[in-house]
Parts: sequence; C-alpha cells; structure tokens
Amino acid sequence: MAANTDVGEDAAARRDLAVRAAVEQGLVGGADSAEPLTCLLDTAGIRSSAAALTGAFAAALAPGTPVLHAFAVKAAPLVPVLRLLADAGLGCEVASPGELALARAAGVPAGRTVLDSPAKTAAELREALALGIAVNADNPQELARLDALVAQAPTTAPIGLRINPQTGAGTIDALSTATATSKFGVALRDPGAREWLVRAYLDRPWLTRLHVHSGSQGVPLALIAEGVRELHALAEEINAAAGRRQVDTLDIGGGLPVNFASDEETPRFAAYVTALREAVPALFSGAYGLVTEFGRSLLAKHGLVLARVEYTKTSGSRPIALTHAGVQLATRTAYAPAAWPVRILPYDAKGAPKTGDPVAQDVAGPACFAGDLLATGRELPLLAPGDLIGVPDTGAYFFTAHYGYNSLPRPAVHGFTVDPGGQVRFSLARPAQSVEAIVAEAGGALGDALL
Repeated sequence: MAANTDVGEDAAARRDLAVRAAVEQGLVGGADSAEPLTCLLDTAGIRSSAAALTGAFAAALAPGTPVLHAFAVKAAPLVPVLRLLADAGLGCEVASPGELALARAAGVPAGRTVLDSPAKTAAELREALALGIAVNADNPQELARLDALVAQAPTTAPIGLRINPQTGAGTIDALSTATATSKFGVALRDPGAREWLVRAYLDRPWLTRLHVHSGSQGVPLALIAEGVRELHALAEEINAAAGRRQVDTLDIGGGLPVNFASDEETPRFAAYVTALREAVPALFSGAYGLVTEFGRSLLAKHGLVLARVEYTKTSGSRPIALTHAGVQLATRTAYAPAAWPVRILPYDAKGAPKTGDPVAQDVAGPACFAGDLLATGRELPLLAPGDLIGVPDTGAYFFTAHYGYNSLPRPAVHGFTVDPGGQVRFSLARPAQSVEAIVAEAGGALGDALL
C-alpha cells in the first residue's frame, strides 16, 4: 500500500507544479487572460501506467507467450497519445474508420491493431482484411459477410468472434456489456448459441481468435474474470472438437475500473492479473496468445482540466462558481452525476492550491442548461472570480471526447513533463479549436444551401 501512496503523491506533486507553470506560461489564466480553459496530460504518469500493465502480464505469463496490449482509442483519440503509448509498447484497439485513421496516423502497425465494432460496414471490413488488421466479428450476419470477403480475397488478418458471456451487470448499466440482453457479441447462454459457435469455427479454419469484454467502470474484477473464464472454456471446447489448436489467441478486452475518489491508483493491473490467475489459471500457461484492450485505466488518472472561475453568485443562499468547464468536457458527469462524480481541486489565480474554510458551493459550467454542473454543494474554500478549478482523473472519456453543446470550442490539450529540478515543460498535443473552425464544421461555406 505504501508504494501506491508514493505513486499518488508523486503524481499530485507533478500536477501542482504543472498548474502553477501553466499559469506562469500563459496556458490558462485569470480574468485578464485570453485563455480561460486548458487541459493537461501527465506523460510520466501515462508511461507509468503502460509499464504497470505490460509488467503485470509479463510477470505472470509463460515465457514466450505472444501478447498485444491494444489501447482502446475511444478513451483518448489523440494522435500524440497513441504515439506515446506505441513508444511504450502498446498497440491500438479501434472501433470506427476515424479511430483506425488515428492509429495509422500515429504509426501503429496493422499487426498491432485490432478492429472491434458492432456495426462494421463491408468497406471497413474489406480495408481491415486488406491491411492485415485483426478483426473481431460481432454477430452471425457479420460472420456471413466475412465469409464472402475472405472467399473473394484471402487474407492474413487474424479473425475472431466476440461472445457475450451473459455473466451479469456492474453498477453502471450503460457500461455493462455482459448482460443477458447486451448489444455486443454472440450471447453465449442463449439456446443453441454454444453449439452454433463451435460449428462456426469448425466450418471456418480461418477463425482463430475469441473475444470477450464484460464492461468497464462499475464492473468488479471478479465479474470481468468470470467472463474471461467463460471465454477460455469455449476456446478449449472448440479446439477439442477441431482436434487441433484452431483458436490460438484470446482477446480478453479491458475494463479495469478507475478510482475517481482520490489520487490512489486502484485497482492496480497486478490485482487484475491476480484475479485472472485465480479464476482461470490456465490462461497464463502459454497455450494461447493474449490481447488486452484497456483504455480508461491507462489514461484517466493522468488528465487534468484547468478552468477559470469567471463569476460567482449566490442563489437560494447557495454560492455558485461559474466556470468554463462543464458538459462539453465532462458529459457523463453533467448527465449522470451520481455515476460519474468528479473531484474539484481549488487553485488561486497564480496556480497555487487555495486554502480556507470549506463552504458548500456549486461548481457550474458555461453551457445553457441547468444540469451543467460539475459539483453540487461541494465543500471547498470559497471560490472567487479569477481563481482556477482543477478537475483531475479526466484523461480518458472526458476532455478527450469533446461534446459540442452550445458550439463550445474544444480546448487545447498539453502534455507535460517535470524534470528533477521541478521545471515543467509543455508540449501541445491538440490545439484549441477556433471559432472559424466551428463555423466551418457547421456548414459555414454552404450558407445558401437550403434557401
């Protein structure tokens, strides 16, 4: 536990140094600054999480076991992030033509890319097969489409099927993908499904993989491990029926939850590996290659939103701080605050942690609807105009996946490093969106099209 605490303290110290430096270097500032909002990524933290993932599996797997850790691009679809993770030894899991284009732009090889999606078009499948990208088919109709494509143009791309183990839901229904009626994969426990799956493999020697992903935030490790156990058992059944090692790779998805309540990084990847070893020890024998698809657990803890408090007011005796960070960056928090609470870190206008007696106050965003709140009745030092709020743990699925409500612009994203002397260096990972770009995306050049 001490090691976990040390990691958290190091990350928190880097974060506070970065906030002060961001103010000093003009990346964000007080009332007179043109930059009311920016987002930061701790590159040392990202590398640390990548090393923890690869190290946890390497320590448990039989020597020589093929393993690909493919980052779920949807968690942080930024080319510099994908490039950083590739440099740390990770590939990419993509779920759309856009995500595939991002992975390719980051230089991720086809052989280290996996395509998952429940609604792949024929064109997407054809491209993936031509490039040699691994494909996980979602359903029997997609498998029939692959039959035709493979017959037309034989491919070296690894192909598998996704199953839904139907093992149950976690605490967030929308992120639980192993329920009885999940939209993903072939429902393993439906009548006749298991027999159909075995026959599908026996009829197709080119089907060599199986895929499962039981969900993410809110899904306990034991439930994730149960899905992987079901996957392994099905692979053993298929291979026994085939009389050979037809299924050679198991894609076990990702889904490690993230602690949003403190700086502690828990659960750890090592704990996940331990849960897998207890549930399905044969997974680590070397009989199967492995693919993982983690996203949130690699990036979330290493992102920070920094927003200026523009105004403060009182309504119904409750103080309210109006900031520039809201639904456009923390969409799930605004629409489902009970499931996605965020921490608020108060800083003064110079970027120093703000102290003072705690006062219950709302922290609101800039969007024009009442639910655009980051926190309600949160006990914080009383915020004032020109102060800054930091929203930590936002490196995945928050500011990386912008929501265009009110045509609010995408903020700049800067990676940062801190040298041993405490000096902070920023690198632009995504520029701020201009109002001209917003107009262009909104059909600005086609103004007369509907007249």
